[in-house]
Amino acid sequence: MKIKRILWLCLGCIGLALGALGAVLPLLPTVPLLLAALGFAKSSERLHTWFTGTKLYKNNLESYVRGEGMTAAAKRRIMLTVTALMAVGFALMMRKELYILCIILACVWVGHVIYFVFGVKTCRSAPVQKEESGI
Repeated sequence: MKIKRILWLCLGCIGLALGALGAVLPLLPTVPLLLAALGFAKSSERLHTWFTGTKLYKNNLESYVRGEGMTAAAKRRIMLTVTALMAVGFALMMRKELYILCIILACVWVGHVIYFVFGVKTCRSAPVQKEESGI
């Protein structure tokens, strides 16, 4: 059982690292954060509690996990990133004339877009609170 918890912990750490990179670079979507949440939840209650309290989690996943959906900006960022990454894979497979795999990848991409457009609710981001000055 201890090996299983260590594997979940490693998976959580990898997901957290990729998610942190995805929050800074427009190269990775925030989907690895889901992997981190799963890994930490399966390995340690303390790590799971810590992770769900981080700003990274709250900004990218909290509303989705609560069932409220994702912001339009987050959905666009994820769809554009996945589209770009799949386009690279598609181009590499076209060079090697792997047409069946290109068709499969195109179907996965269409399914991904349909899911994010119609399957994930779009929520409004929390309004920014302005402080009133006493001038």
